[in-house]
Amino acid sequence: MDQLKSYAPILPEIVLALGAMGVLMAGVFRKQVEPGADYVSGWLAIALLAIVGIMVAMGGPGREVLFEGSFINDAFSRFTKVLMLGAAALVLVMSMDALARARILSTEICALILLAVVGMMLMVSAGNMIALFLGLELQSLALYVIAAIDRRNVRSSEAGLKYFVLGSLSSGMLLYGASLIYGFTGSVDFSVIATVAQGRPAAENVGLIVGLVFVLVGLAFKIGAVLFHMWTPDVYEGAPTPVTAFFAAAPKLAAMALLVRMLLQAFPGIASQWQQIIVFISIASMVLGAFAAIGQTNIKRPMAYSSIGHVGYALIGLAAFTEVGTQSLLIYLAIYIAMTLGTFACILSMRTADGPVEDVQSLAGLASTNLGMAFALAMLLFSMAGIPTLAGFFAKLYVFGAAIEAKLYMLAIIGVLSSVVGAYYYLRVVKVMFFDPATTEYMPVERGAGIVMAAATAFVLLFIILPAPLADAALNAARALHGGTTAAVSEPAPAAAARAGAGTVPGTP
Repeated sequence: MDQLKSYAPILPEIVLALGAMGVLMAGVFRKQVEPGADYVSGWLAIALLAIVGIMVAMGGPGREVLFEGSFINDAFSRFTKVLMLGAAALVLVMSMDALARARILSTEICALILLAVVGMMLMVSAGNMIALFLGLELQSLALYVIAAIDRRNVRSSEAGLKYFVLGSLSSGMLLYGASLIYGFTGSVDFSVIATVAQGRPAAENVGLIVGLVFVLVGLAFKIGAVLFHMWTPDVYEGAPTPVTAFFAAAPKLAAMALLVRMLLQAFPGIASQWQQIIVFISIASMVLGAFAAIGQTNIKRPMAYSSIGHVGYALIGLAAFTEVGTQSLLIYLAIYIAMTLGTFACILSMRTADGPVEDVQSLAGLASTNLGMAFALAMLLFSMAGIPTLAGFFAKLYVFGAAIEAKLYMLAIIGVLSSVVGAYYYLRVVKVMFFDPATTEYMPVERGAGIVMAAATAFVLLFIILPAPLADAALNAARALHGGTTAAVSEPAPAAAARAGAGTVPGTP
């Protein structure tokens, strides 16, 4: 019994994985009246995500380590897991009607989303390179299929193929980089890698740095950062809109959290090297995200470039390499998820009697026909642009403040200027909605999309009143990575005995 209790930190992942298989089996044996409109599986998946989210949130304080350091349960992992589970559940809530209309709301897509979330949860708890790769691939394999889930749509198949080919290439580069890191350090554990890297002069770490560059290339693809962003606009446009909403939220957060944990826990001793790479990626992503979206007409493509830009802003917090910087990054990601889900709820509601529309100009005069939806979308876009008093303004204020505190003045200046340029394409949509004559008559907003839209709008409007809970939770999560809290370590008895007998490397949990 005591040995079973020692596996409690990984219980949420086990429950979610078994639940995904249960949803799949239930769909096989249950007679489905209407193929492609399996609401029962959808609601089962939402309930499962909610239960697991509560399990994660109720996890005990401190740091727990399993499988000789492969799995880490701490405040950082719990914070990001709650965000990912919430994002996945909200995507299903707002998307079930749209998926049913497209005849793709099936047991399979629900199970794939659940398994993708399992991979994400393993990613953010990874304590070594092997666990990192296994979690990443579990997520990626499910996402490849989800991107091409609408087999009757050529664009969806094209999006899935592009994502698969480029994703496989990035995974290969990441694996090659991990093998180089293992070759030059003799270990795959983050704690051992950190000890070895810190104990050597810079000239002896060249091979390790080369391996880290390859790993960063693989992870930069997963977060959609420049120069590895080429898949993002095409996949966002080609995949079904509910799938795009999922891609824009949970997987991006998971990959970013994995990047943060790996750099801060495995490579703090060579921070001066990887900081240069992160600063370059951040600047390139902010600038490209600001300028490339200006000429786009399909509303999902500006959202793709917007996500690239937001990755750049979030990376400012990582580049700062401080506790405040990590806190600002986590706050930014939480606010970004709320803004993104709300915006995609509005995009899902862009539906006429003939079907969904995605052209920006089709929003003309929306304020005169559906003022509620126009107001919600305007507030969300204003927040993304960083208009003061909205949540997006404070998200950018946190990361710019962290950059200034770390004396990264140029990075903060470029970020501010990019925000000014990027505001153009957000404000253009608002102008079309409120000042152009109406050309399209939309169907009423569906309940699920309306709930998410209203909740996201309320969040960005009211964040100024009560920012403390999110800021405090993000600070606790940041301290877990920077060593600001006391760690309470627990392992299964056999693993603990083996570690005690073999001795530990200084710096390991």
